Amino acid sequence: MNNNTGHFFYIQNETQFNEIALATFRHQAANCKVYAEYIFHLKVDLDAITHYSQIPFLPISFFKSHSVINGTKPVEITFSSSGTTGQITSKHLVQDLSIYEESYNKAFELFYGPAENCCLLALLPSYLERDGSSLIYMVDDLLKQSKHPLSGYFLHNHQELYHTLLQLQLAKQKTILIGVTYALLDFIEQYQLNFPELIVMETGGMKGKRKEMVRAELHQLLSAAFGVAHIHSEYGMTELLSQGYSKGEGIFECPPWMKILLRDTSDPLSILDEKYTTGGINVIDLANINSCSFIATQDLGKLHGQGKFEIMGRFDNADIRGCNLLVQ
Repeated sequence: MNNNTGHFFYIQNETQFNEIALATFRHQAANCKVYAEYIFHLKVDLDAITHYSQIPFLPISFFKSHSVINGTKPVEITFSSSGTTGQITSKHLVQDLSIYEESYNKAFELFYGPAENCCLLALLPSYLERDGSSLIYMVDDLLKQSKHPLSGYFLHNHQELYHTLLQLQLAKQKTILIGVTYALLDFIEQYQLNFPELIVMETGGMKGKRKEMVRAELHQLLSAAFGVAHIHSEYGMTELLSQGYSKGEGIFECPPWMKILLRDTSDPLSILDEKYTTGGINVIDLANINSCSFIATQDLGKLHGQGKFEIMGRFDNADIRGCNLLVQ
């Protein structure tokens, strides 16, 4: 299997997805040591797996305790999760950064159009204040692609952000403000706008700065303060090289090379078919070709049909995560 073809980025239907997912599974079952051992202990018959829903999903905690890597190519960069003092953080060993770059660029363009056509403002203080954030890597690149002179980061300088937003509103400029949840709340305690064309995208997470909030309440506060109809969200994590996006109501969609399945909370090896039933979120991310593409997260969610899903919260005692921790 040629890891560098990127053919998974051009999936157009379920049949193609299934074929590539099965090929990826067999490749990783043979070349990713941690995943191979996990499959061995489950006593999985590889030949009996004919559909992606039958593929075993590696618990996401293995990214904290093991090097989840496929093959022996050198590591280009290590992404790490955020965590409070004393927490063990996840590490994603990335052998080919170009795959990550192609993944986030194609997904962003699919949902929002080319980055060069918009002004991008980033309010991500906690991410900027540490090393190893995959989100900052993505935003750095998107900022470089944006042709607008006002695009940039705003660490704690809320007044400058407010005046920048006013300028952009007057200019009727397509603008995306991406921010960590607590920083957006800090901003709206000081400033209010009526900028209905603005796209406000929250990445989730209070980072221990504020009490967690129900998503509907959070989005209502942000919508009123920015004068927008809906709040957008990003669903991503250190262990993935792809993201899902929500354009409102907390309903996410994935790019064609990423898929969400639900597992039974009392039987983690069983996949649920029913819509609107709460289950544990399993992610297939075919961009994870060099680590593991089949991950059982600690998020809880619901499926809404047509590839759409909703995050309901997290399993009890699960570590607080940076991206889109919103309790329903």
